[in-house]
Amino acid sequence: MRINQDTLLEGEKVVLVPYNADHVPRYHQWMASPELQKLTASEPLSLEQEYDMQKSWREDDDKCTFIVLDKQRWEDPSVSEEDCMVGDVNIFLTDPADPTLAELEVMIAEPSSRGKGLGKEVTHMMMCYGIQNLGIRNYEVKIGLDNEVSIAMFKKFGFHELSVSEVFQETTLGLIVDEKVQREFLENLPFMQEREYGKAKDSRQAAEL
Repeated sequence: MRINQDTLLEGEKVVLVPYNADHVPRYHQWMASPELQKLTASEPLSLEQEYDMQKSWREDDDKCTFIVLDKQRWEDPSVSEEDCMVGDVNIFLTDPADPTLAELEVMIAEPSSRGKGLGKEVTHMMMCYGIQNLGIRNYEVKIGLDNEVSIAMFKKFGFHELSVSEVFQETTLGLIVDEKVQREFLENLPFMQEREYGKAKDSRQAAEL
């Protein structure tokens, strides 16, 4: 989506930035992993195909994507943005007739960054962004049946099981964002600041010099 092409979301542990061409090599490296291919139900792509996919995610009206950066590393301007990357998060508008329905995907790709609460914070931030900026009122997630950690996390956010596919070995969880849920999500987010990505990036580069 172009709506977030210059949006930076800063949390307590992570920074979310728009997915641009500079991020593609690291992302491509991640997706060569059979583990991540299985978790994301993805097929391996060539580097050229990955660049094409990045353009699609940036421009298509039914996709909103952010790259997840480790905030501690990002606050050091001597560390390149690519070296701060730990994962990504996506919102997909799955029904053209209902723009309030979205599928959410969260991936913490770097093994060393898992188990630190980053996925939980990313999920909370992205859901709040979707509620406030995209008008999302109905979230769904598809998770592999063996991914017990992710299933437990989303259930703590209030998601409930909608269906189970034995063929694809995955469960679909859903959450209706009524006024009560919306208020709780926005009030219980410890910290999220929205800034212009371009200015923040220029400021980092200036600090490095």
